[in-house]
Amino acid sequence: MIIVADASPLVALAICDCLDVLEKLFDEVKVSQTVYDEVTVGNKPGSDKLATYLRGKIVELNLDNYIIGGDSLDKGELTSIALYKHLQADYLLIDEKAGRKVAKLNHVKIIGSLGVLIEAKRKGVILSLKPQIEILRLSKAHFSDDLLDYALAAVGE
Repeated sequence: MIIVADASPLVALAICDCLDVLEKLFDEVKVSQTVYDEVTVGNKPGSDKLATYLRGKIVELNLDNYIIGGDSLDKGELTSIALYKHLQADYLLIDEKAGRKVAKLNHVKIIGSLGVLIEAKRKGVILSLKPQIEILRLSKAHFSDDLLDYALAAVGE
């Protein structure tokens, strides 16, 4: 299975040291050059980890004729949706509400960073979700406490 990743979920997974979870759940992880550039900016949390992790996973493409209704999205989200369609990927890893809405409009199968962590817990890739959730709770990642609590409840923690 192929997953194309947008920037925010990659940063969230890097913050809680769970980038390797993607490799255990999916055969291939791909990102656009734009997303790579966004997440490897020096002051971004996890930028060094992400630069190393994303080597060999970058795909460049032309955005023309790929996206319906994407006027409100940033270039990273647009290129991620376009790359999903171009590669005929199985999932798009995206957290932002507006990006998820446009992805659904374009018949894209989505999963968020918390969904990846929940799936990892369910499949035994990680033993407990609580440590990662607490790291995200204390970080600058934009998750509400209700959403983080929901993720814990989804796996019985």
